[in-house]
Amino acid sequence: MEALKDVRILDMTHVQAGPTCSQLLAWMGADVIKFEPPQGDATRGQLRDVPNADSLYFTMLNCNKRSITVNMKSAEGKTVFVDLLKKCDIVMENFGPGVLDRFGFTWEKIHQLNPKIVMGSIKGFGSSGPYADFKAYENVAQAMGGAMSTTGVPDGPPFVTGAQIGDTGTGLHLAIGLLAALHQANRTGKGQYVEVAMMDGVMNLCRVKWRDHQRLTRQTLSEYSVPTEGLKATPRAGNDSGGGQLGNAIHCKPGGPNDYIYVVVQEAVWDALANRIGPDLGMPDLAKDPKFVKIADRRKNQNEMWALITKFASNYTKREFMAILNPLDVPCGPIMSTEDLAEDEHIRGRDMYVELDHPQRGKWWNVGMPIKLSDSPARIERSPLLGEHTEEILKSVLDYSDEQIGKLKSAGAFSAPPKKAA
Repeated sequence: MEALKDVRILDMTHVQAGPTCSQLLAWMGADVIKFEPPQGDATRGQLRDVPNADSLYFTMLNCNKRSITVNMKSAEGKTVFVDLLKKCDIVMENFGPGVLDRFGFTWEKIHQLNPKIVMGSIKGFGSSGPYADFKAYENVAQAMGGAMSTTGVPDGPPFVTGAQIGDTGTGLHLAIGLLAALHQANRTGKGQYVEVAMMDGVMNLCRVKWRDHQRLTRQTLSEYSVPTEGLKATPRAGNDSGGGQLGNAIHCKPGGPNDYIYVVVQEAVWDALANRIGPDLGMPDLAKDPKFVKIADRRKNQNEMWALITKFASNYTKREFMAILNPLDVPCGPIMSTEDLAEDEHIRGRDMYVELDHPQRGKWWNVGMPIKLSDSPARIERSPLLGEHTEEILKSVLDYSDEQIGKLKSAGAFSAPPKKAA
């Protein structure tokens, strides 16, 4: 039994944030109807790697959905939209501010048409406040949500993180909100408007940096390898763990860009770690060295401690060093490149990198379902072609007859209007 079977979603979202959310819900069994303009989601053609085929940008974010194309600039297209609203449990959008309103469909109007429907909206900065009308992008959200100011090396510029916390992170937040609102609607019969701003989502994902921001008013951040006395904002600290225990990325043999392992030196494992690496470094009494014997000492002298660990690690690959550390119960993990992950037996065994077949592009790979439900395992299917399920949806969801569909087609309800002659 699919967990969200019988939940129908009208998905008007595009690009990344919204489709991330709706794909997760589709993987959990929801019937997601991707409602596209006649030209389709813009990402179908972005960064295209196979001629005349939907891009990986699109296919990796729109699995398990059905696609219908509707021309919302036509009266007939708006009629189809209204009929679908009345048949769906959730409607989702991530248009720019005011776009749906200009089509005549405010939240109040949508709620009137279907009082039980839940509406999800993703905005860059929300629908209120002085930033409400600003445009946002992944990196803009990271910049304004606090992530960039706390990412990077201390003396260098701020950096964006490779994880798409602005787009995908916001999509995950929206999924939680939609499911909560749907649960309430099933109890009360009344839907509600669910809004997630990208800036807000990034702030939430930076929660530990807000912890440290407030600690700065009372104390220095002793676990940071950079001085923090007198600071009023959480600093960039490279690969410091930023937690109660010391952590850092250690360079290993043969010294390539990803030949690193992240190591956390918990207080409980210092003696075992020092006793293992000390003799090889010509320091058999390293565990009792007064510069490192207590956690406060290791924090104060952590740069020297990391240099010693790096010297030891230079004789081993990241996997070999991991094999030394694991029996000592030292928390660690190699820096995994996309190449590493694509071939990793753990990842393959958990269906986190799955091969799919597409009628246009052939075989390709997608990241799998990260949420594992014991009684409702995800079945991952390819993304839809543009408008692939238009007639199927009109018949199976709206009970339109062939004659109705023919008239709507003739009226341009599903296609772009012809271009005016110059």
